[in-house]
Amino acid sequence: MLPRLPGLESLPALSRTDLLAPSVVEALRGWPGAEEVAVVEIDPDLADTAAMSRAYGVPMESGANCVVVMGRRDGEERVAGCLVRADTRADVNNLVKRTLDVRKCSFLSMERAVEESGMEYGGITPVGLPAHWRLLVDRACLDIEAAVVGSGVRRSKLLVPGRLLGELPRAEVLAGLGG
Repeated sequence: MLPRLPGLESLPALSRTDLLAPSVVEALRGWPGAEEVAVVEIDPDLADTAAMSRAYGVPMESGANCVVVMGRRDGEERVAGCLVRADTRADVNNLVKRTLDVRKCSFLSMERAVEESGMEYGGITPVGLPAHWRLLVDRACLDIEAAVVGSGVRRSKLLVPGRLLGELPRAEVLAGLGG
């Protein structure tokens, strides 16, 4: 059974590839968990998590945000997508910095995040991130019944059973990532 949100039509994600970024489609096609992932169409002006939550009556704790961070160590750039519950913030200055083993960690510029991920700003999702990026997932996300995450585009959202977020390719589940 597909996850659902009240008032929005949940469809199998791969049945509406027009509502997904190409990298998301490719990732879902190669992932066994895809059969349990739904997509819902939303107003693109409401892609921001807080706006979407208010407009569609979705509790913030049902959402999960993916932010992209980077740091350097010995001249090597290290980039990671960090997935945390929408009612928290990624612990970039402590846990993320230590996990990436960098001296300083900051958010990747919007331009780079969009260009390198092939996703729209406001729609970046942990599904289909570039293979050379790490994916850090807050353990708390695994407890969300139907996590609302980006779809790679602003006009839709994916609904993913939280337990599957830790099974995404390259996912590294960390306790306390969202603070």
